[in-house]
Amino acid sequence: MNAAVPHVIEAASPHVMNTYGRVPIALSHGQGCRVWDVNGKCYLDALGGIAVNTLGHKHPKLVPALQDQIAKLIHTSNYYHVPNQEILAKKLVELSGMTNVFFCSTGLEANEAALKLARKFGHDKGIERPEIVVYEKAFHGRSIATLSATGNPKVQAGFGPLVEGFIRVPINDINALQQATEGNPNVVAVFFEAIQGEGGVNPMHMEYLRQVRALCDQRDWLLMIDEVQCGMGRTGKWFAHQWSGIKPDVMPLAKGLGSGVPVGAVVAGPRAAAIFGPGNHGTTFGGNPLAMRAGVETIRIMEEDGLLANAARVGLHLSNGLKRALQAELASGQVKEIRGQGLMIGIDLAKPCAALVQQAANAGLLISVTADSVVRLVPPLILSEAEADQIVALLCPLICAFLKEST
Repeated sequence: MNAAVPHVIEAASPHVMNTYGRVPIALSHGQGCRVWDVNGKCYLDALGGIAVNTLGHKHPKLVPALQDQIAKLIHTSNYYHVPNQEILAKKLVELSGMTNVFFCSTGLEANEAALKLARKFGHDKGIERPEIVVYEKAFHGRSIATLSATGNPKVQAGFGPLVEGFIRVPINDINALQQATEGNPNVVAVFFEAIQGEGGVNPMHMEYLRQVRALCDQRDWLLMIDEVQCGMGRTGKWFAHQWSGIKPDVMPLAKGLGSGVPVGAVVAGPRAAAIFGPGNHGTTFGGNPLAMRAGVETIRIMEEDGLLANAARVGLHLSNGLKRALQAELASGQVKEIRGQGLMIGIDLAKPCAALVQQAANAGLLISVTADSVVRLVPPLILSEAEADQIVALLCPLICAFLKEST
């Protein structure tokens, strides 16, 4: 019998807009934390669809639930009540300690809605030109408004003029925040990621979160925390800011909320929940029956299977394993830091390392590199300690060899 002829994946499709620097792999199917390409090669998935595939692939509890929903209703529109919207909203309120939820389809949409909430909050107080504090290295999306809030000149280039009304400060520096806003009556909100994802897996310090919460209370600002990438159990709590004991006024969610089905949400506390009224904001696809079922089932399975505790335990195991394997490189400064929490880990190298994405794929491991020099690991929350050990065994020799290459 002749061996099957491998599928050749072109570097770029002639018919799809050239907006991604893709790895030449086409994935066919997956199970658990593993995926296979169209040629039958297996990969350990340490990227999880960029922190999206909470339950991994082909989860035995999720698949039949989604099949059941598809056989009933996929989409109806928000002209009508969607029962699972109320069920999912009630659950998110319970988990967050907040009060109300708006559903959309993506993290960008959730962040855009948060920005609109902040502006209307200001206008309702008589502020004609509201301003929002945002952060260096932040990433909130690629629409014109969320791009303007983002702190990456590379992704902003070519899209000016950007939206005005943003004040940018460094992370974890309460004095910088106070100085940048002192005497400015137009400030209405502070907006940041609890752990910056695209910016290089940079966590906000717990004490800083408490300081910003106190400052927002003192000055009547909204505290808006983007949990799109770091939320939904990834750090070992439902939302990363919960490690600090505070509550935001506005919390955008997406990514892991639907385990691969597009779901976005904005969760609001008492100060922000009534800002929007009918006609102020809306969406065609947001809150559709399929997306809501995916969100309801994802949270149910996470609770049944103890995935928050798993993320904390396995994440610590993985982080410790990486630190042991890269001990010499950490001591020499070639690896600057291994940081993050739970199953959101960044390995910050002393030089740009985009080449590691392809090298890892060749070795059967899916990762990403963000902020030029940070290897990002955001695997499914079902990851086992044995699979974490496999990530270390596959990745660390590649990093060591890469660092030994001449710069």
